[in-house]
Parts: sequence; structure tokens; C-alpha cells
Amino acid sequence: MDRQATCEQIPETMTLRLVEIQVHEPGFRVESLTVVTTLLDPEQYPREDIADLYRQRWLAELDIRAIKKNLGMDILRCKTPAMVRKEIWTCLLAYNLIRKAMLEAACQAGVSPRELSFATAMQTIGASWQSLPCAAPGFLSSLIAAQLASLVEQTVGHRPNRVEPRAVKRRPQPLALLTKPRQEAREELVGGTSA
Repeated sequence: MDRQATCEQIPETMTLRLVEIQVHEPGFRVESLTVVTTLLDPEQYPREDIADLYRQRWLAELDIRAIKKNLGMDILRCKTPAMVRKEIWTCLLAYNLIRKAMLEAACQAGVSPRELSFATAMQTIGASWQSLPCAAPGFLSSLIAAQLASLVEQTVGHRPNRVEPRAVKRRPQPLALLTKPRQEAREELVGGTSA
């Protein structure tokens, strides 16, 4: 669908509902917030349910952090738009495959997938890339079952109302930024010149 067709589908006006939510948790940054929603019926969608849904959006923030940090997407390395798109899609595919394995492991163990460690699952699956292709066909299914069972061994704690300081522990390195192509900087170092 092109942009014009999308714009034509947007209504000229929308009726929205403002839901004021008071936050009574010590350590949280805000004391109140306003959620704007199209869920208009206060009986069908009470304030408490909307507040709970808004709070659950934190899981999406954690997922984005896992994609960026654990899968190394905080810095994209490709140079062309086409390759950047491929890099993003590859990371998203890897993320979904890891989450699928976590879901299978959680279902077999009767726990929530959110209780499993994404980093541990990523490491376990990454380590299996070398052993699975070499496994005998009859041994392959038992190896996969053992790896899925191992994902359940490392759980994350139940941390309701968790608060963290908004600060970084690691200090930045006292190095200058690389402001020219790396090859040019190398040539200046070898040639004994510095800009």
C-alpha cells in the first residue's frame, strides 16, 4: 500500500480517552501519568486494566534491549541501506528463533517463557551450532531435547516493582573519537604525522 492510500484511510477526527493513572510505587520516576487510548468504554476497559497493560509495555522495552545488546544491534555495521536491512532482518530472525526455542522449553517445563534467561538461551543455542550438524540422526532428537531442558535450568528472578537507578556504571574511555576513515588514521600513525 502506498503512502497516499494509507493517508486516505486515516479518519479526519478520532475520539480518544484520557486515563489518569496514579503510581504509588516507591522508587518509580513518575507519580502520575496519562494514557491516551481508543478504548473508550470505561466499564469494558477499566482504568486498572489499562494501567496494567501500560505497565506490561515494559516487556517490549526489555525485548528491544535484548535485540540491541545481546544480538549486537546497538551498532549497525553495514554501509549500504540494502545491507542494513539484511542485518536488521537477520537479527530479528535470530531473535525470533531463540524466543521460539525458549517457548518450547517453557511449555515442556510448565513455566512462563518470561522466566527464562534470553542470554543463556542465546549462548546455549549458539554453542549447539557446532555439535548439532555433526550429531548422528538417531542422537539428534535427544540432543535437542537435552538442550531445551537446559534452557529451563537458568531462570530469571521474579522482580515485581523492580526499580533501578538511571545511571551507567561503566565510565567512558578517555579516547578521542575516530573522525576520519580508519585507513587514513593508520597512515598518519605510520607516517609519523598527527592531525
